[in-house]
Formats: sequence, structure tokens, C-alpha cells
Amino acid sequence: MNTHIRQVLGLVSGPGSNRIGLQAMRLAIAVIFLWIGALKFVPYEADSITPFVANSPVMSFFYAHPDQYAQHLTHEGELKLAERTWQAANHTYAFSRGLGTVELLIGVLVLVGMVSRRLGLAGAVLAFLTPVVTLSFLVTTPEAWVSALGDAQHGFPYLSGAGRLVLKDVTLMAGAWLVLADSVRAVLDHDARRFPAAAGFTLARKAASRSLRAS
Repeated sequence: MNTHIRQVLGLVSGPGSNRIGLQAMRLAIAVIFLWIGALKFVPYEADSITPFVANSPVMSFFYAHPDQYAQHLTHEGELKLAERTWQAANHTYAFSRGLGTVELLIGVLVLVGMVSRRLGLAGAVLAFLTPVVTLSFLVTTPEAWVSALGDAQHGFPYLSGAGRLVLKDVTLMAGAWLVLADSVRAVLDHDARRFPAAAGFTLARKAASRSLRAS
């Protein structure tokens, strides 16, 4: 193999590259939460999540009339004042603003994780748990699957546009787990430096436990 290629591969596989990747993952997750969180304050985004919230067994109670949402759906970019009025009375926009606030907070915590171990850990935990909730929409939301309107391909496993959007959170969850693991290591390493005696005791206990299992 060419020497220059080997040098490049060595740089890519080195610990410095791994650190860059983790920081880039933090930034990417923060951008997603900050951008999408900010959009939750805009009516069209609040309207678009109505089917997910209305069909969720743990979220539908936030809406005044979750069973009526299908009659008031609009397309992105479409303005229907009567539907906006209904959505406001349904608490659609109030819920969306609350959700957006939470997502903005998660984004900030993940971003701050670049300089603060413990705040970053909190953000990573929340960033990991969020996709767990959103992926449940594939089970609870009929609009996540292609409707039976005449085509042979409908229902499972044929994801609709909404379903494909939700499925992408698998990647977000995996990335958040990497950031979470890195944040935990950073907290533990920091505590080990602050309390070396406790760290030594912990290592000794783990070694003793491994020895007992081996015997």
C-alpha cells in the first residue's frame, strides 16, 4: 500500500480522529435539536406533528380533541385560517411550543457538553431518550405507513413520508449513545483524578470480582 495512503489511514484511525468524530457528533445532534426545536414555534411544524401526538397514548392528553385531528390536517405551506383556529383551540400550538422549548434545552446541553462534562452528560441522556419516544410513533401512528388507497403496496413495511422521517431517528439514537458513553467516561475520569483513593478502591473491587468469577 502506498506510504502516503497509509499515513492518511493512520490519521483517520487515530485517537485524535476519534475525538474529532465525537465532537462532530455532538455538534450534529445539537444542530438537529436546536433547529427542529426552533421550528416547533412555527404553526406549520406544529400542524405536521399532530398525527403523532394525537395517536400517542402518552401524549394525546395534551390535545383538547385528539380524535378530531384528521379533519383538520393541512399541507406544509398551505394556509387555512379555519384549521389554524381549530388547531389553536386544540392546544396544538401550546404543546408544540412546550416541546420546542424542551428540544432547544437538549440542544444547548449537548452543545455545552463540549466544555462541561456533567451538563453534557445530561444532554446526552435526553438526546438518547428522545428517539426512543419518537420511534414509538411507528407503532402508534397510522400515517407512518402508506395508506390503502388502491396500490398493492400499503401498510407494513411500506413507510410513508412521515414514517421515513421517524425512522431516521435510529441514527440519532445511535449517535446519542456514542456521545452518552463518551460523556460518562469523561465524568468518571474526572472523578478518578479528583478522588484517586476511591478510584483505586473501585479498580481493586472490580479486579477481585473478576478473580472470583474466574475461580
